[in-house]
Amino acid sequence: MQKIHVLLKKEELDAQRLEGKVVVVLDILFATSSIVTALAHGATEVIPTLDGRAAQEVAKDFPEGSYVLSGELNADTLPGFVHPTPKALLAEGIAGRLLIYCTTNGTVALAKSQGAAHVYAAALLNGRAVVEHIVRHHPDSTILIVCSGSADNFNLEDFYGAGYLVSLFRHRATSADYSDAALAAELLHDHCDGLDALRRARVGRMMLARRLDAEVAFAAQESCFDVVPLLQDGALRPV
Repeated sequence: MQKIHVLLKKEELDAQRLEGKVVVVLDILFATSSIVTALAHGATEVIPTLDGRAAQEVAKDFPEGSYVLSGELNADTLPGFVHPTPKALLAEGIAGRLLIYCTTNGTVALAKSQGAAHVYAAALLNGRAVVEHIVRHHPDSTILIVCSGSADNFNLEDFYGAGYLVSLFRHRATSADYSDAALAAELLHDHCDGLDALRRARVGRMMLARRLDAEVAFAAQESCFDVVPLLQDGALRPV
């Protein structure tokens, strides 16, 4: 029987024994939404890094033009980097290129998860594909859905995304044990409009103030991509 739990922020990973578990990382605005979008539109792979300096070091190993360097720190795009949102990456032309990517929270959450047996990147955009893959390939595992949060704070948009995944597990898994946090996330999702939740969240409000309404609306779409990004050997690739 699967056991499904939701962690409210990436810092909660520090108290978890990850060996043998399946981790699903969410950073709806915007890291995992951007990763999913890039791979769904032909990026060869995504290398998540902890910060801009690490990203630039990785870039030295690849020919110029073969990669896109994208990242932010505390919601400000790094100098010389592409804005790290889904539509901005599509406008850059990601198909056939490597994405080297760093964010304040999402890529850090992925790094913190590496002790797990399997680590996936998920968003509202690919929720159904990720859940169906996990139900099929990890039927008896403990699943940790990790909300990246923001600098040790809870983020509404990630919790809403976790609720979407839990609701999908409910409809796909024949039997599963859900933690109270998972049930709370499901209740939020089932009684709230997704775009409204993202727009009202702190990060969403900040994005709207920066006139990034279209990026928020893009990230609010549910299951429009079939890509399932798996983290292996430091890179995210579709399974």
